[in-house]
Amino acid sequence: MSGSAHSERAHSARRQQVILTGAGAETLLPVLESVGLAVTDDPTKARFVLVYGGDGSLLGADREFPNTPKLIIRRNGEFAKCSRHGDEMVLRRAAVGIPAVTLLPRLTAHVRGECIQGINDVVFHNTKVTSGVRYRIRIDEQTYAEEIVGDGIVVATPFGSSAYYRSITKSVFRVGMGLAFNNSTEAVNHLVLSDRSVVEVHVTRGPGVLVADNHLDPIPVDAGDLITIRMGTSAAEIWEIDTLTCRDCIQSATGVPAGFRHV
Repeated sequence: MSGSAHSERAHSARRQQVILTGAGAETLLPVLESVGLAVTDDPTKARFVLVYGGDGSLLGADREFPNTPKLIIRRNGEFAKCSRHGDEMVLRRAAVGIPAVTLLPRLTAHVRGECIQGINDVVFHNTKVTSGVRYRIRIDEQTYAEEIVGDGIVVATPFGSSAYYRSITKSVFRVGMGLAFNNSTEAVNHLVLSDRSVVEVHVTRGPGVLVADNHLDPIPVDAGDLITIRMGTSAAEIWEIDTLTCRDCIQSATGVPAGFRHV
């Protein structure tokens, strides 16, 4: 091996390594090279996961690599990025080790021995559009509703409150966890609960499904099942979350700020 080839390989080995995810993420390779970052497929070697996309791409990356920090970069062409969130600037901050870190709590849901987690929300939803589900709700071992008929519930984190939860309640929240009732026939209030609360859903008529975030494999649930939802003990470490919420980065197609939905 020539001296130059050996030196190049040694330099590559010393560079910080990252996992690259998201459709079209390969377009970032020249920028990664310019700031001294290398790509790996090994989570044990990666300093962080570079997510190319938006909220949905972040949710998928957190499922696949739950124990590795995530850094999000919006897709080029879809956003006019402000001076703080250009690709090279964001990656250079990460490369020198001074990114802003946000910890997003994960919700956990259990039913029949199965467990799912989500940083956005956990959703119990009817399977048949022509037939609602029936269920009872207990919160912290206290009955909240004897029986509700509707399309189900959404339990959201503060981060997820700007998504499905907001579409139902027309509101968002900053702390705790939110409980929204989806198209219920009973007059029940949506709630913002403590992050230590436990929500129990006793299904009295199905069929329904239980899903977290944008999971592709929902868990079937039916009459007699008990769903338990609480804030989990783990959190997703997100770097530079302002790349998702910045109101100075503009969606090219609509002219709407990137952070419009995160009010």
